[in-house]
Amino acid sequence: QVQLVESGGGLVQPGGSLRLSCSASGFTFSTYAMAWYRQAPGKERELVASIGSLGDTRDYGDFAKGRFAISRDDDRNTVYLQMNNLKSEDTAMYYCKAFHYSGNTFWGRGTQVTVSS
Repeated sequence: QVQLVESGGGLVQPGGSLRLSCSASGFTFSTYAMAWYRQAPGKERELVASIGSLGDTRDYGDFAKGRFAISRDDDRNTVYLQMNNLKSEDTAMYYCKAFHYSGNTFWGRGTQVTVSS
């Protein structure tokens, strides 16, 4: 069955870095665009970054530009999110999403990122 499993979250101090991973299985990973979203308590889920199925197009939320980088490894069926210069406002649950032009969409269960001193 389809699985998206996020990992790499945790507690980090302001200014620190984390790399999130999302391991996919159960579908043809290379044909899906991938994205990271986040949701903080009391707030709506928002796009962090997305990457096209060919890896040639990327999009970022304004807050992520210059600090975060999304990448994918189709040999490992994995998408990554490198997060640098983390701020307290980056504290949220981070979710992985796979989406296809046909409309198929899958979500992971999330990994918690907490930025605090």
